[in-house]
Amino acid sequence: MTRPKTILMVDDNPDFIELARRAFGKAGISSPIVVAEDGTEALDYLFATGAWSGRSPESNPALVLLDLKLPRIGGLEVLRQLRADPRTRHLPVVILTTSVEERDVIRGYELGCNSYIRKPVDFLQFTEVVKTLGLYWLVLNQPPLTGGNQ
Repeated sequence: MTRPKTILMVDDNPDFIELARRAFGKAGISSPIVVAEDGTEALDYLFATGAWSGRSPESNPALVLLDLKLPRIGGLEVLRQLRADPRTRHLPVVILTTSVEERDVIRGYELGCNSYIRKPVDFLQFTEVVKTLGLYWLVLNQPPLTGGNQ
């Protein structure tokens, strides 16, 4: 039996988190969504430390949606640490942010993000983005079977 493909959403905006949950539901994506509200919580989840120390580090999410503007540890530093560790190096990471700074786009790709998407403001447009992300990363994409990404 295949375990459900979890999505880790790293974002500190409760309105956006609720909007994303609604958009995933409207798009027919029923994957469990784990929310980390800051970079520290995201790293704790991914490396099974802190509040997430009971989680098996081998059961990584199928997709990480990462905001850049986060409290405590910013999104680019989270990405840097993910790519530096063999257990999380190959996790699909989509930066989903409001930042329009070209340097953020460039740095995100330099650090190894798989995609960089600016958050659409319109709900219908956002629903289409979520539907496309879900279809591609959770259904069509073939991740490596080693390195803890299953």
